[in-house]
Amino acid sequence: MLTDRYGLRHSGDDPHAAEAVAQATFAVAAHRPGAAPALEAARAADPDCIGAHALEGFACLILARCELETPASVALAAAQAALAAKRGGTPDEAALVAALGDAAAGRFRAAADRLETPCGARPIPLLAFKIAQALRFMAGDLPGMLAASTAAAARADGGDEAAPGFGFVMGCHAFALEEAGLLPQAEQAGRRAVAAEPADAWGLHAVAHVMESDGRVADGLSWIERARPTWSGCNNFAFHMAWHLALFHLERGDHDGVLALYDREVRPGPSEDFRDMANAVSLLWRLRQDGVPVGARWEELRRVAHARRRDATLTFAALHTLLALLAAGDRAGAADCLDALEERAAGDGEQAEVLRAVGLDLARALVSDEPLAPVRLATLARRLPLIGGSHAQRDVFLRTLADRAARAPGRRGLDLVLAARRRTKRPDRFARRLTDDGACADAALAVS
Repeated sequence: MLTDRYGLRHSGDDPHAAEAVAQATFAVAAHRPGAAPALEAARAADPDCIGAHALEGFACLILARCELETPASVALAAAQAALAAKRGGTPDEAALVAALGDAAAGRFRAAADRLETPCGARPIPLLAFKIAQALRFMAGDLPGMLAASTAAAARADGGDEAAPGFGFVMGCHAFALEEAGLLPQAEQAGRRAVAAEPADAWGLHAVAHVMESDGRVADGLSWIERARPTWSGCNNFAFHMAWHLALFHLERGDHDGVLALYDREVRPGPSEDFRDMANAVSLLWRLRQDGVPVGARWEELRRVAHARRRDATLTFAALHTLLALLAAGDRAGAADCLDALEERAAGDGEQAEVLRAVGLDLARALVSDEPLAPVRLATLARRLPLIGGSHAQRDVFLRTLADRAARAPGRRGLDLVLAARRRTKRPDRFARRLTDDGACADAALAVS
């Protein structure tokens, strides 16, 4: 048995395989390219490398695309066969495979529970912890993210801050704290994470979230630009960091700067990855709300969205697909997308539950031009975190609901939606524009 540098216990005895899995773990934790070749190297050194097969399966599922469900199942079968060949493997490996089975069946929260179950007094291996945080993030399980990261940070505290994985754990904790609205604690943890692990783009990103929520535009621009050498080396997470940079420019009213960032760094080329689409769609939608013409940019997104209009694998992704179709005037595509969501909502699993709780109602509200009653607006705003993603990502939907409420008679609906935004961020240009007088924005947003 071997233990790699990030704490995963391997039943195999090939050090090259264990080191390759550790390299893949680093790539995943740092959001850097390199995980795929590392996994190939691990399997080349040990064809029954359980960690490599399991991570391959999780990588497919986290992309949330219907056509990747089959490769995920293939990886699960390979991991199960490897586990049998290794006579059950180590507890770490068994947990990875069991969790992959849960995730492949659409039970992301159950998968995260398995991954976060500690083996005695040992810290949870970094690979299991990071995958669990990603699954909870996608499943809209903020309480679970915070509970797990708090426990992991407590186990890591008092140890060696230079130990492999410490910074990555603190970065996850920083993000969970920020999403819980604990902004000072989140910034402290995020700065600590980056100091311990300069490659921790997630902790860096958590601090950017704090500054965006706090309305600290100059600080946010400076923080992200100074860290450019770190995040520019990431995989497509670099596009997301550029998206955060664009949000700060948008708050300054620098629309030309936002469009330049969009073309150069947010959407430098076509991509079907739902995270890349979410960046692009939500940024152009914000510009649309500001009345800024964006040229043919919507058409490029429409082509991707139209091709994926029937993919209801992940509610968060499908709702952004719907926005792209609506913005581009593809009403037929939007109707297909809504139909696919209705079909998924009638089924089983976590995402069907999310659709029944909020996703389907939100999708119908986006498609319809009918006024929304204040009670319905308040319900949508309150349940919105269930779709997953961050406060900053979901804000595009709150902004849309607020826009709709502002066009309806009376102020109650608008006040309720703006109050929901106020729980996650200070009043901004958008909120002030929707109130009768910018000076009374704070009063309007304080309504609960």
